[in-house]
Amino acid sequence: MRRIVRTTVALAFAVGAVATVGATTATARTADDSYGCPSGYVCLYPGAGWNNNQPTSTYYRYGTYNLSNMYGTYRIYNNQTGGATMRTCTGYDGVGCEGYLPAGWYIDKDMTPINSITLEP
Repeated sequence: MRRIVRTTVALAFAVGAVATVGATTATARTADDSYGCPSGYVCLYPGAGWNNNQPTSTYYRYGTYNLSNMYGTYRIYNNQTGGATMRTCTGYDGVGCEGYLPAGWYIDKDMTPINSITLEP
C-alpha cells in the first residue's frame, strides 16, 4: 500500500511539473544517473543533452538564484535529495515561479524568459 501511495504522490508531482511548464517534458532518473551533477545539487546543461556530463551551472543551497545571460534550451537536472524540489521563475528574486521539478527528475526548458530559479525543501 505504501508503495502505491508513494508512486501516486510522485506521479502527482510529475504531472504538476509537466502541466505547469507547458510543452516541455520532465523525466525521472535514478540516483545512479548523476551525469556529472553531484548528489544534492541542481545542475544546468546547455542544450537538450548532458553536455558530456559537464554542467555549466550548479546550485546547492535552498533559496533563490538570479540568472543572467541564459538563452535557449537548457537541461535542468534536480539531483537533490530528500524530496527537495526546484522551480523556474520569470522574474528576478523568485517572482513568477512555475511548476515543481521533483528530486531525481530533469527537464529540457527554454531559459530565455527565465530570470531566476528556486531550490526548496
